[in-house]
Amino acid sequence: MTTVAESAARRTTPRGHALDPIFEGLCFAAATTMLVSLGGVLVSLLIGGWPAFAHFGFGFFTTVTWDPVREVYGAAGPIVGTLITSALALILALPVAGAVAFFLVELCPAALRRPIGTAVELLAGIPSIVYGMWGLFVFAPFFSQFVEMPLMSAAPPGSFLEAMFQGVPNGSGILAASIILAIMILPFMAATLRELLMTVPPQVRESAYGLGATMQEVVTKVTLPYIRRGAIGAVMLGLGRALGETMAVTFIIGNSHDFPTSLFASGSTIASTIANEFAEASPSQSAALIALGLVLFLITFAVLALARLLLRNQTRS
Repeated sequence: MTTVAESAARRTTPRGHALDPIFEGLCFAAATTMLVSLGGVLVSLLIGGWPAFAHFGFGFFTTVTWDPVREVYGAAGPIVGTLITSALALILALPVAGAVAFFLVELCPAALRRPIGTAVELLAGIPSIVYGMWGLFVFAPFFSQFVEMPLMSAAPPGSFLEAMFQGVPNGSGILAASIILAIMILPFMAATLRELLMTVPPQVRESAYGLGATMQEVVTKVTLPYIRRGAIGAVMLGLGRALGETMAVTFIIGNSHDFPTSLFASGSTIASTIANEFAEASPSQSAALIALGLVLFLITFAVLALARLLLRNQTRS
């Protein structure tokens, strides 16, 4: 027989509280499934790529020879190509993305703000293969005729510029692939930064302007510090997309496994190498490609770990 206190507790407790344990269990199961899946991917990559690591040792990371006929594989070329193209893409895209975001939030007329913002968001959703085809058939001829050939002709013989601009002016190479990557990640970063800037309370900006601050001072000393944590996350997400991009880079990078000796030289990335060769790979080549996938996984993990470290330092400061 229930007591008066128990009856009162049942009447005052919302009925939905009885579902809380079920909801908590589902959330825990979802989080656990994600961790188990991530661990499964890591273990499968390690098992699949272990024959390549065991056979080539540390030389797998330091040599550029990639010869399926002799079954000799070195990953240094794709690794370096991945890092260079991603870094150049981030350097090219970040200033433009920041400028676009600040223009939409601070300077853009109200009548144009929504159309331009929608266009930026639509550009962020275009499939990568479309960028790759556009880069191959439209951008590469233009880049060859109006950028590569003039720079190669203007570079003084024997100078550093000549070394940086040497190569075959066919519109493909490290710099061309980096520009395509920058165009790809720019809308994503601009849209994310725009949303972050819109979270800044208007009173914060108005207070700075009321104290006599210029627009540059408001942006550099008020707005950016307010969103710096989210901005670091947006930049790292853009870098992560550049690191793992496949089709767009495959179309225009030239797909050479050698070290890139100049900005116009052909190269390769880890993702483009896997996409080009995995379908017809022999068992030893498959192991080398899976090992490349593990390297890309670790590089991406290192980028995310660096982002977390930067965010932690920003929180402490």
